[in-house]
Order: sequence, then C-alpha cells, then structure tokens
Amino acid sequence: MRRVRLVDAGSVPAVRSQTVYHAAARALDRDTPDTIIVVSPSEPYVCVGFHQDLEQEVDLAYCAEHGLPVLRREVGGGAVYLDAGQVFLQWVFHEGSLPARLEDQFELYIRPLVETYRTLGIPAELRPVNDVHVAGKKIGGTGAAQIGMARVLVGSLMFDFDKRTMARVLKVPSEKMRDKIVASLEGYMTTMREQLAQVPPRDEVLAVYVDRCAEALGAEVAPGAWTDEEEAAARLLDERFLTREWLEPRGRRRRGSVKINEDVHVVEGALKAPGGLVRVTATLYDHRIDDLAFSGDFTLLPASGLSALEEAVVGAAVDLDALTRALEDVYHELDLRSPGLGPEHFAEAIVQAAG
Repeated sequence: MRRVRLVDAGSVPAVRSQTVYHAAARALDRDTPDTIIVVSPSEPYVCVGFHQDLEQEVDLAYCAEHGLPVLRREVGGGAVYLDAGQVFLQWVFHEGSLPARLEDQFELYIRPLVETYRTLGIPAELRPVNDVHVAGKKIGGTGAAQIGMARVLVGSLMFDFDKRTMARVLKVPSEKMRDKIVASLEGYMTTMREQLAQVPPRDEVLAVYVDRCAEALGAEVAPGAWTDEEEAAARLLDERFLTREWLEPRGRRRRGSVKINEDVHVVEGALKAPGGLVRVTATLYDHRIDDLAFSGDFTLLPASGLSALEEAVVGAAVDLDALTRALEDVYHELDLRSPGLGPEHFAEAIVQAAG
C-alpha cells in the first residue's frame, strides 16, 4: 500500500509554522515521500498571500504596536490573522500523486477535512472551489502552490478564531467599514468552539483527520522523521521570511517611474472576480499601458506567471478585447491555472482601473 509520511511539528514559532512546509517542498526529491504536516503557531501573527500588496491589505502600524509579526507565504489567498486556535494541515506531495485539475486537487484535500468535522458532529461541506462551510458559514479556506518539485495544499482545522483581531489587522478605509467586517465575520464564519458543546482535544481530532486522509488517499498515513535536509532548508527560510526583501516586493519589482505630464496618468482599481480580488496599479501614457502591477488574494499557478501577465500588457492599448487576447496567450503558453479567475478578469480589472 502507498505510504504517506505524517510530520506533527507541534507548536512552533510563527515563522516556522509557515517555513516548515516551504522547506519540505524545497527539499523534496524523487525519493521523498508525500508528506502531511500538522502544526500550530505558538504566537499570533498575520500572514499575507503571495500576490498581495502588503501596504494595501494590512494595518502595519497596528501590528507593530501590538507585537504581531507579519509574514508572507508562497501560497495565494488573502491576509489572515493566525494563532494557536488553528491547526494547520499542509500537504507536500509529488505532482503525480494528485489529480491533474486544480479543482480536483482541492476537492481531494478538503474531503478529509469535511469528514473530520462530520465525525465530530459538525455538518460541514465543500463549497467549491476551495472553502469548507457549515450551514452557510465558513469554517475554513484552503490554498495551493507549486514550490520546487512539490505541489502544496494548505488549510486548517478551526478550533477557535479571534474575529475581532482579524478585522483589526486589516487595512480598511474607515472604522465604519471595520465594524461591517466584524459583523460579517460574526455572521458568516464559524469554528469548532461555536459548533460543539465541548471541543475534543487536539490529539483526538487529529487522529480522526489522519484516518480520513488515509481513506481519501487510499494510503497508509504514518509518522515519519523530519530530515536533516529539511531542517537545514527550514532554518534558511526562517531567516529569509523575516527580511524586508521577502516581505515587501513579493520577489518582483515594478519598473521605474516615468515622467509625468499631460499624457500620463497613474491609476488604481480593483475587481472582485469569482476566484478572488484583483488589484491593478498602472501608469498610462497616451492611453497605453506603460507600467502595471497586479496584486490580490487569488490563487495562480505557477506563481511566476503573474510577472508574465504584467509584461504581456505593457505597451498595449486599454481595450478589453485586445487585453484579453494578450493575456489568454500567456495563460495558454504557461498553462496557468487559477480557479475562478481567467484572463478576462485581469483584462476587466485593467479597464476598470483606467476608467
């Protein structure tokens, strides 16, 4: 029978709760087993998605004042407040071990989560593409990335969640807006603590989860050792993930500014697509795109494809059909995958920003 390694990393510092799966992915080679990592942070922190613009999404002054580290992951999605109330579930698999379609990968990953909740008496269900809901309330989201040779899927078991702090760490235009976010979190998000009269211990819940993973994967899921190579990779990433170079530019830089005159306009805008929020910041010169940067809480594989999408529209006129065709070419050439988000959404975001 196929064997999947289980690594229970326990409670670790904030940065290690993220770097542990990045390290496992980077250290993966042909002989490395598919791996499921379970881990919780020993301290609260904020984590932004790979494609997000940090200053637009997070109240950095509040985080600094309250000693909340801010980290960036290599997985898409939105900014989120994380603490010991969640147990992270991180799959680091060979690509051939998972279905070809990203939507099917999410379904496979979420199946043990749903079955774990149901075993505990919580009527959870998959809400496509990649959320877990209970009677219309979200009890967890998931994300995916390609890191090195590994396909990574991440999510969590939501024992408890501090909704007010989640609302507080986000960058919002007004306190009225923040109040609406708190109300939305209270109304449309739930946890095990809210759903159960008594929450079972972590170990009992994880035992159920491991059994459900074995069923879903048709494999034996058994504890395995964390290797010296993985630990070495994790220590390097522990340092890198705390640098400003990693946190702020997302590994990419916008091109330099251009001379501003009557023909030049700097525009910003955002489009809410089915697959997430797409933000656009662009410099337009004589109604053509001179410089452009996308950001947002979407999933895009491979992540490096975002730079190619940006480069594909530089010099192009602000025309929806022409932009869509140019971005479609990149999607096809690089085999980009982004559930609920296509080239037409990126094109529409540009047109909306240009006004």
